[in-house]
Amino acid sequence: MSNLGKLIINADVNKGTINRNLYGHFAEHLGRCIYEGIWVGHDSPIPNTEGMRNDVIEALRVLRIPVLRWPGGCFADAYLWKDGVGPDEQRKKVVNVHWGGVVENNHFGTHEFLRLCELIDTEPYIAGNVGSGTVREMAEWVEYITFEGESPMTEWRKTNGREEPWSLKYFGIGNENWGCGGNMRPEYYSDLYRHYSSYVRNYGANKIFKIACGPNTADYNWTEVLMRESGSLMDGLSLHYYTTQTGEWNNKGPATGFDEQLWFQTFKQTIYMDELIERHDAIMSKYDPQKKVALMVDEWGTWYDVEPGTNPGFLYQQNTLRDALVAAVNLNIFHKHNDRVQMANIAQLVNVLQAVILTEGNRMLLTPTYHIFDMFKVHQGAERIDLVLESPRYEMNGESIEQISASASVDEGGTMHISLCNLHHADSAELRCELRGTKAGAVAGKILQASSLDAHNTFDEPEQVTPADFQDFRQEDGIWVIKLPAASVVVLSVQ
Repeated sequence: MSNLGKLIINADVNKGTINRNLYGHFAEHLGRCIYEGIWVGHDSPIPNTEGMRNDVIEALRVLRIPVLRWPGGCFADAYLWKDGVGPDEQRKKVVNVHWGGVVENNHFGTHEFLRLCELIDTEPYIAGNVGSGTVREMAEWVEYITFEGESPMTEWRKTNGREEPWSLKYFGIGNENWGCGGNMRPEYYSDLYRHYSSYVRNYGANKIFKIACGPNTADYNWTEVLMRESGSLMDGLSLHYYTTQTGEWNNKGPATGFDEQLWFQTFKQTIYMDELIERHDAIMSKYDPQKKVALMVDEWGTWYDVEPGTNPGFLYQQNTLRDALVAAVNLNIFHKHNDRVQMANIAQLVNVLQAVILTEGNRMLLTPTYHIFDMFKVHQGAERIDLVLESPRYEMNGESIEQISASASVDEGGTMHISLCNLHHADSAELRCELRGTKAGAVAGKILQASSLDAHNTFDEPEQVTPADFQDFRQEDGIWVIKLPAASVVVLSVQ
């Protein structure tokens, strides 16, 4: 069955720049994300650059990742940065109290993270420790990284092998302080934010974009208090929201082997992101009508039950076609709110939650979510253009959502890109697209689809879900007719 939809694209109506940072990522000391996923050590037989996997570095460079958040997450709330600098043999071994109770050797620390950012050409975003750290520790961390003058911190940095300071633009003053970061009330955290952020100083030409810990999902009171009490002192406010397929935190459901009902419920949960952004934005606009304070969705993605037989504290889950569509829908939502949302960081980079890369020993694979980031990177830094979508409804058991998600932008070379998602598990969609304010010349497309809803890439079959050329479009009397297969993502390029 094919359902009918209508799309009007007003190419001459500019809706502002899509910040490249909406395509950001997140790497936490959790499970096999850092150790094994990125860091294998200098003596590893796995090909590496300064201890970091070459295959992962090369794959990440392709995505043109704009910003990478580290070291957590909840791990940041217990991270003492001084334990992770200096000669390897002198670094303290620590217990990862939040994720599995494993012992870490701290061989991946500040120098290694900032070197990784250089290797993949990305901006670092560091989450500071407010939960268990001191103001002095945070102040000295920023000084160690960014100060070029004479001080004990800069001398220590030079002793540890880095003569020149790094550039550090993004710094988070705490993480999830409403939960694992201290179970704080918003009034208390707001005062702590004012205190700690006062000591996150700008040295020389380095200017830090200060990000306050924002709400957990729909905690609108948290946003109200933070904006009222501390909004004038922050550059960004974070938001965390994860998609589960049931909506129940203690019953997240399986990453594979799900039925059509769970497929539908997953998308019902993920499009809730749109309402969350709208409502938090409305509160922020009471205190910041010019939208100077950015909303930073610095943790998002799917969260399912861990893969059977794996450490429950490692949050390792398979990544399917469904995850690809979740990523695409979220990116379209972030585009829509580009006047307020200026950064988003999918969780997480490698081997954890909705990872773009999975590794096993010396093998690596690219997940369906990776391919969405690769297909959608054409939107990075482009100008969003106005569109009006009339989508058919996707109905199941008395509930319904829009079947189609869409976004459009024009890059600096004048090429228009249209990203389209058909969420329906079984029905195709015929979309009649009218281009206004421009004329289409050459049109090309890419599609991501698969033979089953839970299709995924494995180490033995790493290309089960990969993009292919898309040509199922035609022109009729000046209208482009686009046929979207069920459960698919299409990106069109219009010259």
